[in-house]
Amino acid sequence: MTISGLIVKLTKMKDLVKKPFFLLLLVCLLACGGMTKPQNQQIVPSVTTVNTEIDRSRTNAIVLAAQRVSPAVVSVIVTQTRIVTYDPFGFFGFDDFFRDFFPRHSFRQEVKSMGSGVIVDAKGYIVTNAHVVHNATKIKVTLSDNRSFDAELLALDTDRDVALLKISGENLPVAPLGNSDDLLIGEWAIAIGNPFGFLIEDAQPTVTVGVISALHRDIRSGQGGPVFTDMIQTDAAINPGNSGGPLVNALGEVIGINTFIFSHAGGSEGVGFARPINEVKRFISEALGQAQAEYERFSTRLGAVIADINPTLRNRFGLAHTKGVVVISVTGGSVAEKIGLLPGDVLLIYQGKVVASARSLKQRLDRLEGKIDLVIDRKGEQLRILYQLR
Repeated sequence: MTISGLIVKLTKMKDLVKKPFFLLLLVCLLACGGMTKPQNQQIVPSVTTVNTEIDRSRTNAIVLAAQRVSPAVVSVIVTQTRIVTYDPFGFFGFDDFFRDFFPRHSFRQEVKSMGSGVIVDAKGYIVTNAHVVHNATKIKVTLSDNRSFDAELLALDTDRDVALLKISGENLPVAPLGNSDDLLIGEWAIAIGNPFGFLIEDAQPTVTVGVISALHRDIRSGQGGPVFTDMIQTDAAINPGNSGGPLVNALGEVIGINTFIFSHAGGSEGVGFARPINEVKRFISEALGQAQAEYERFSTRLGAVIADINPTLRNRFGLAHTKGVVVISVTGGSVAEKIGLLPGDVLLIYQGKVVASARSLKQRLDRLEGKIDLVIDRKGEQLRILYQLR
């Protein structure tokens, strides 16, 4: 029964209303009804609840990815020995005149440089750039927990600009390796490394964030320099000292090794390049002797099956080349047969660009159209093949 209905009923009971007890009960009922909270009243969240929600949102995918990989990112400190020649009269332009009387003096000078690397195996294998450790006489690696180790250079590939180091240690953090073949243009890209390491003097790596700007880039490193093929382009800031560090996706997986940037002033301008991690995986397998029995084959639109040269294929076809791409088989009636490709041909140049890997060449051949311009090596003789597609 409602309060109003009870009041009407009590009013009809005139004889009871006259009694003080019922009058007191009526007053209490009216008071309680007036104190009832409206049903549509809004509840204002407390400051503590708002702060908790904001704190939860701070730990996003980027933060989790950086936390997952950063412990495995290392500083690579390299000592190189250079021969320096000193000419006391060269400054005045009299070096030719005084050379016979005062010969030039040469001395050895130790120079230190620094880059980054990433631990890819609990056994102590570390990947970095070849240019970071090239001509090194001593390599020291420092982890983010400030542990330092002397490192051994196991393998170096200047064409792909990657190198494999080895340290001996326990409880080493390891970065998980992803798949660079399924990258999406526009997805998150996180560059981790130790830029300007000598100035910052901190073993904790630096994290910068951007996106995958482009894929399968073929870039010449400088005038007359080597051509880097099938590179990942990113706008995540890569600065001096970042070379050799990992490029990471939002899942916390290494998808590339940061290699170089385009820059007018030497700093990051949002155009950086990384070596795809799948190619780095193949390099590691080759360096550790795991790719001798098995190799990856790629079928192309030409109708030729190609692969990267390894010891197995070198012996099979009697190749003099230790690196490059070789034709394994040719399909009858295909374009490859029409232009005269044969098993054992080493593919050197395609459309004016150096062939770096079977995977990158396949990707370029998948966009096949117009004219084919191919330079091959056939048993030590270089041949050029020109063919117009219909």
